[in-house]
Amino acid sequence: MFTHRLLQEKDLQSICTFPQSAEEMFYMFPKATHPLTPKQLLGVAENRHDPTVVLVNGVVAGYGNFIEVHERDYCSIGNLIIKPAERGKGAASYLIRVFVDMAFQRYSASYVRISCFNHNTAGLLLYYKLGFRPVDMEERETPDGRRVALIHMHLCRDVIY
Repeated sequence: MFTHRLLQEKDLQSICTFPQSAEEMFYMFPKATHPLTPKQLLGVAENRHDPTVVLVNGVVAGYGNFIEVHERDYCSIGNLIIKPAERGKGAASYLIRVFVDMAFQRYSASYVRISCFNHNTAGLLLYYKLGFRPVDMEERETPDGRRVALIHMHLCRDVIY
C-alpha cells in the first residue's frame, strides 16, 4: 500500500495543499509564509537532504526531508506533513521509518532527531510511539507572537537496531 520515492517537481503543488491552516503550516515549516507555495517548498527542498514523498496507491500522501545529515553522528528529520485524508492511516509512521532506516543504514547515524511544537499533540504522540524520546526544549514564537515550546526528540540506533 505504501511506497516512497524522492520528491519530483510535479509533486509540489499537491504537497502545498496539505497544511490546512497557518498553524499546521507553522508545524511543518516554521520559516515559510502561509499559504505554502511550490516556490517556497522547492527552495527549502533544494537545501535539504533526501526530500522524500510517501505514496498511497501511487498518489502523494506525505512529504519530509532531512534538515541535517552528519554521517556517523546524527540526522534530523524535518518538514514532515501528511495529506489530511491520509492522516491516522499509517503514512506518517511509514515515512518516519523510511527516514530512520536511511539515517542508520545509509548515513551510519547513531541517532535520529525530530522536533515538534507542543501544540502538535498528534505528532508528539506518534513520535513517542515510534521510539523517539524528549531530550530538550526551546522557546519559539509563532507568527502571531504566541510563545510555544519546540520539543526536541531523539531515537537512538541501539534502541531499535
